[in-house]
This record gives sequence, structure tokens and C-alpha cells, in this order.
Amino acid sequence: MMRRRARVGRERGSEAIEAAIGVPAFMLFIALIISAGRVAIAHQGIESAAAEAARSASIARTQAQAQTDAYAGAERSLADQGLQCNPQVAADTTGFATPPGTPATVSATVTCSVNLRDVAMPGMPGTITITKTMSSPLDTYREH
Repeated sequence: MMRRRARVGRERGSEAIEAAIGVPAFMLFIALIISAGRVAIAHQGIESAAAEAARSASIARTQAQAQTDAYAGAERSLADQGLQCNPQVAADTTGFATPPGTPATVSATVTCSVNLRDVAMPGMPGTITITKTMSSPLDTYREH
């Protein structure tokens, strides 16, 4: 009986030490999961914005209008998704120079710096820059 009480006395306080070590590790793990989710959502959102920019440019009537439409499409897509960034949009509209009847495409590249400061954790950057490129076909039988 005496041995049993002595053993219980030696383990007193071990739960507090386990909690002091385990809770911060668990919170760091949760923050890592949230950060990974935010980065994945940002990648998907910027890819979607690039697809919208390429699609908007491909339905424009002129090469100059395609540049403007690509930027507007990317901004609209990012706003709809709630992504806060100042996009840089580069549209490759050289496909407009091909004669009607010849297959051509328009490509759009969207670059954004996404803010991750609200889920800051050790070793995680405050912002991350993501670049995505998508293409969309031009109407083969378009008119100039």
C-alpha cells in the first residue's frame, strides 16, 4: 500500500507539463493546416482569374481591347472570390495577328502577392507571390 502512494506522489504535476508542451505544438499544427489551406485557395483563385482573363481577351474584337478585357476579367474574378491583391496581368494577344480561318489562342498570365499575415506563424512568409498562366482559343472564323 505504501509503494502505491509513493508512485502517485511522484507523478503529480505531470499533466501540467504535458499540457505545456502539447498545447503549443497542437496550436502550431492547426496554424500550419490553416496556412496550407489559405495557400491552396489562393493558388486556385489566381488560376481561375487567369482563366477568366484569357477567356475575356479571347472574345474581344481587337487586340487592344483584348488587353483591357484581360485585366478587367482578372480583377473581376479576384473580387468575386474575395482575394485581396493587386494583380499584374500580361495578355499574349499575338493570336489576333493570325488570319481568320487559322486556329490561334490568347494567353493570360496573372501574378498576385497574397497576404498571409493574418495566419502568421514562425517560418511562414507574410506574403507569397503566385503566378498562373491560362490560354483560351480565339474564334477561328472571326472577322477583323
